[in-house]
Amino acid sequence: MKKGILVLFVFVAQVLSGQISDQEKNALIDIYTSTQGGSWFKSWNLSAPVANWEGVTVEGDKVVSIDLMGNNLKGSLPSSMGDLKHLRVLNLALNKISGTLPEAVASLKSLVVLRLGKNKISGGIPENIGELQRLVVLDLFDNSLTGELPESLGKIKTLRVLLLSNNGLSGSVPNAIGNLKNLERLEMGDNNLGGVIPKNLDRLTNLKMLVLAENNFIGHFPEEILKLPNLELVQLQKNSFDKHSLRQVNSAENFALFDYDGESGFRNFDVKNLPSEKDIRTAETRFEDNME
Repeated sequence: MKKGILVLFVFVAQVLSGQISDQEKNALIDIYTSTQGGSWFKSWNLSAPVANWEGVTVEGDKVVSIDLMGNNLKGSLPSSMGDLKHLRVLNLALNKISGTLPEAVASLKSLVVLRLGKNKISGGIPENIGELQRLVVLDLFDNSLTGELPESLGKIKTLRVLLLSNNGLSGSVPNAIGNLKNLERLEMGDNNLGGVIPKNLDRLTNLKMLVLAENNFIGHFPEEILKLPNLELVQLQKNSFDKHSLRQVNSAENFALFDYDGESGFRNFDVKNLPSEKDIRTAETRFEDNME
């Protein structure tokens, strides 16, 4: 009986102290090692309880959040990060992470926020990215990503923010993107994307920001998209769209910013007072990191 009480006491003490499993702790140590943790601006004391490690949030005995934004992470991400099964927020934006994005990231089924913007990540977006069925924010802005957009992106019905600008992505925009009816920001500027814009993007009735500038898009831009009820900012410049139809848009009345290869219309919006696009895309999503 005393032995049973002792075991129960130890178990309760572990839970209260935020003791995580060896598997999760090893995954964290792999991240630390692979990204040169000794050189981080704010490093981890590996002998201290995990709950005290910089940017790590533990609830009960599970790691639920890692926020190491702007912490001088270098090197690549380990595939063992997929062992952090309870992770809801992974924010490693504004670092110097290189290598590819491991397919194991799709194992993080509880993930709500994935922010890797402004790093040096190369290769393609994993084809299985659509397995992240709870994802609300996907920020891969300003990396060195190549290849085509996975069709499986259209399966993430919870997605509200999709930031893919400033990469080397190619191919066309999948029709499946039109399934993301909760999407508020769709930013794919400054890539090598081409072809025509899917007409079914006019189903994105919550869309506020649409950035397609500096790509190789062609043809008639669907007028229905420009009639979306919540659309405020549109950037289409430096493509090969049929400009005649775009000139029919009374942009000064309909948008805060409408920019294409012609005159731009502005309303209650001073672009000159904003930092460059490359500086603001990731920073603007800080308030979204706690989305559930």
